[in-house]
Amino acid sequence: MSPTQLIISLVGVLGLALIARLLRLGEGKIASEDDACRIAEEMLAGFEARRAIVSKDGNAALVGGNGTVAVLKRHGAKVAARRLAPPLAIRDAPEGVTIDTGERLFGPVTLMNVFPDDARALAAPLTLV
Repeated sequence: MSPTQLIISLVGVLGLALIARLLRLGEGKIASEDDACRIAEEMLAGFEARRAIVSKDGNAALVGGNGTVAVLKRHGAKVAARRLAPPLAIRDAPEGVTIDTGERLFGPVTLMNVFPDDARALAAPLTLV
């Protein structure tokens, strides 16, 4: 391979990386509570988000809605969502809190730097009569 070919290949790869960044491809992080609420409402039919808790790393979120709770987590470059009915299976994790979805393919969802009491409080108003 000649130096010219190497330079052209390198410029091409960098150009494609720049285009992907400008198009915001591969950004599947959940940026804020508003973002989590919007994603949950778009992905789950009839879901009306009220409040959300977002993991510090942006890879997961818990969204309280109209009688149910939406659990969001990154799945590659996209975000996947599941609707859960309270009470939630919440357990402490060394890095935060883990929600067991009860779905083998979706798996448990860990929210970094989130306290279990905060996650329980999100679902608690839904179970009060």
